[in-house]
Amino acid sequence: MKSRLRRTLCDLMMIPGLSGHEDRVRRAISASLQEIGVGTKSDRMGNLEAYFPGTGPTVMVFTHMDQLGFVVRRISADGLLWLERLGGVPERALPAQDVLCCVGEGRDVPGIIGHKSHHATPPAEKYRVIPYAELYVDTGLGSDAAVAEAGIRIGTPVIYRPAAMALGDDRISGTSVDDRAGCAVLMELARALAARADGPPVHLVFSVQEEFNLRGVVPMARRIAPDIAIQLDLMLATDTPDLADRGDMVLGGGAGMSLYSFHGRGTLNGVIPHPALVQLMEETAAVNDLPLQRSAQTGVLTDLSYVQLEGEGVACIDVGFPMRYSHSARELCDLNDLVALTRLLELAIGRIGPDFSLNRDELT
Repeated sequence: MKSRLRRTLCDLMMIPGLSGHEDRVRRAISASLQEIGVGTKSDRMGNLEAYFPGTGPTVMVFTHMDQLGFVVRRISADGLLWLERLGGVPERALPAQDVLCCVGEGRDVPGIIGHKSHHATPPAEKYRVIPYAELYVDTGLGSDAAVAEAGIRIGTPVIYRPAAMALGDDRISGTSVDDRAGCAVLMELARALAARADGPPVHLVFSVQEEFNLRGVVPMARRIAPDIAIQLDLMLATDTPDLADRGDMVLGGGAGMSLYSFHGRGTLNGVIPHPALVQLMEETAAVNDLPLQRSAQTGVLTDLSYVQLEGEGVACIDVGFPMRYSHSARELCDLNDLVALTRLLELAIGRIGPDFSLNRDELT
């Protein structure tokens, strides 16, 4: 499983898929699932679904395909591109980054975000974080006409130039680990569900526009009307010196679950998981001797925040994998955590029978 997760993750990390432009990623995932006999369908938003029939509460397990980045907002006469930020892009990590202007498969145009020459930078500017609106992309094309000829227009998606590399034996670094690692886990889970003998009805969903507005999956959730929703995403790893006081989430320490998430900067939303699902994950991990880490964070938010409010309410939980350096051009995860997360999901779903109760008054 680990070697397959490695290949899948690295392949997916190399496919451009800015929020709202996930089509290449969706097609690649759909083709891979079809190779193992799992059929898929998509909706008008671009969400991708694989369905596994069963008996009991309806379960939706989902993860997002998209990545953050930029769109071109202006092209100057000398061919430089000025950007609008899409998603939580960290401005302090942008100058001198490699980027890719996504104009079409086989036609994408590389570029770099310009960085003022050190020799011309006065002392007052050397420690200043430059706002993204002041940054530009240099593609090497010297005029707006040449840029247009290459297919770049206002609105063209721009992402960190895709990269995937091994660090040590089991760690993968590069672009869009968030959340192509979740996609790789969900694809591995599809293998297990396709081979199972029984269990609840499960909808696996690869969602869109999570990095944009967290709502791209909502039409799919409304159609499925799940009783239970399990969302896969990164868990903020806190095992580096700069985050040591934020929690106990360790890279390589196994899967994690969120007990609390809240985003208070303009988006008053978050998830407090349903206690039946917390109990399910804890008991599944304990019975099967699987590690399970716990997270409680402010500043973290996923599209589960909106799914939970659909219909009469959906029993929800966020689970995931520890990840370092979120939203930068070089994120980092551990393959052993992805294996542990896949096993936890498979075993937990197998424990959801027809009599699985979501009644809070029946919980011990």
